[in-house]
Amino acid sequence: MKMLMQALLVTTLISCDALGIKSRKHQTSPEGYNLAQYERFKVRESLQEISSLVFYRDENHFMANNDEQGKVFQVGLRTKSAYPFWKFGKGGDYEELVYTGKDWLVLKSNGAINQINYLFTDTTESTTYPFFKPGKRDMEAAYYDIQRNQVMVICKTCDEDKKQPYNSVYAFRLDSMAYIPDTAFRISTATIPGLAESPSKHFRPSGAAVHPVERRVYIVASVNELLVITDLQGNVLEAHHLPRKHFSQPEGITFAPNGDMYISNEGDDENTADILKFKYHPKN
Repeated sequence: MKMLMQALLVTTLISCDALGIKSRKHQTSPEGYNLAQYERFKVRESLQEISSLVFYRDENHFMANNDEQGKVFQVGLRTKSAYPFWKFGKGGDYEELVYTGKDWLVLKSNGAINQINYLFTDTTESTTYPFFKPGKRDMEAAYYDIQRNQVMVICKTCDEDKKQPYNSVYAFRLDSMAYIPDTAFRISTATIPGLAESPSKHFRPSGAAVHPVERRVYIVASVNELLVITDLQGNVLEAHHLPRKHFSQPEGITFAPNGDMYISNEGDDENTADILKFKYHPKN
């Protein structure tokens, strides 16, 4: 019996290696980064449920939101004082914060876009633009495409994608402040390396941003423990494992103009929310 159990164990290990599960233990990184080397900044208690992150001006002026209170916070990585904040709306499930260079927009999980008005003043408020069709959906990741002048919103779980091998992406036009009533493009899940070995076989994006130098889209997927990189048309280019010991719950991603990358982790009962900084070293 003992020999039989040993044989079964060996067979299982060989099978796991063949499926690529073992390879998830070996950290890979996008060119220019080392995902195993970073500077960690703890986030204050008011932002333990940090949902998104935007680099604004410098490391003393990140902007972020939590996912329940309808507030936008100004975050200094090394500050010891309370974060200033501005309340733009009632409580709700707010996910991604997007800055276009002119407008501040907040994505709600149901697909609605909140345009923040009079940010940084005592009269901050917002205007809501709903998603264009009914149905159950959960949307957490969005980014600004400057070439299209549109905010691209990625489905995490949407009725229209149920049992389909893709994630739909929708475009919110800034000239009309309305969604284009059709799918802009789809991200094929079959082309995502490592997805089959992740905790969820469906791609579940939780944050996204366009790299300022490479002009590629970096997408963090907390549930999948993945960093997925696509082009601006949604074609998957590469993917890298985000191990839980470093990335407890990655929900936000942003870049400094020079390419330095920042990923925010939401806190939980075991982990304090934090922001991880990864220096960018482009190939000369």
